[in-house]
Amino acid sequence: MAGMAQLMITDMIMSFMWIWSGIIIRLIAHVVLGLSGHASEFVRSVLTILNMFLFTHLVKLTDGGAYNPIVVFTSAINGTFTTFLFNIARIPFQVAGSIVGVRLIIETFPELWRGPALVINLHQGALTEGLLTFSQVLITLGLDRSINGSFYMKTWISSILKFSLHILGSDLTGGCMNPAAVVGWAYAFGVHKRKEHIIVYWFAPIEATLLASWTFRLLTRRSKPEKKKKQKIN
Repeated sequence: MAGMAQLMITDMIMSFMWIWSGIIIRLIAHVVLGLSGHASEFVRSVLTILNMFLFTHLVKLTDGGAYNPIVVFTSAINGTFTTFLFNIARIPFQVAGSIVGVRLIIETFPELWRGPALVINLHQGALTEGLLTFSQVLITLGLDRSINGSFYMKTWISSILKFSLHILGSDLTGGCMNPAAVVGWAYAFGVHKRKEHIIVYWFAPIEATLLASWTFRLLTRRSKPEKKKKQKIN
């Protein structure tokens, strides 16, 4: 029980840190370095990828700490019933960390606070976030299966692909693929109970995670008989 409670607190802290890391990256690019335009975007891109490396390393150091509900939901789907309940119970802590982080950002840097914006209609937004999350989960499961030994290689590929997915959706929904990070900003704006937020940033990613997990299972099940046939032939 102590280990479970510790992991929940770790999730809340990591979610808080993830929210603040985005603001820190913007501060470094705009305020500290005084960059604008393409130079600012380039620095932010490099820092974002390095930030993903940092948080992946933190996940390893904390033995499974997470800042994204999609990650723990994927583990819940692929685990036992007890594991499912425990992972679902971690999500409110991630949301709490995000809300506290956004509140402090608003008070500290009121001119910088800005969350993801839905600039397309509800159905298009849900489809966008769903496709992005589906790709992210499927890629992550595939990397975990195919690249077991090289931590840095797997992290590098995963970070580049996730960042690319974020870029694809950034001008449409924000390219979030992280319900906890979005709900912090939505709570600050008072729109966290609106159907646009719930459907686009919660239901769509969760459904996409389920679909990606089932798709991955189907693909891996089909690949096993093929491997056995090849072994028999050899």
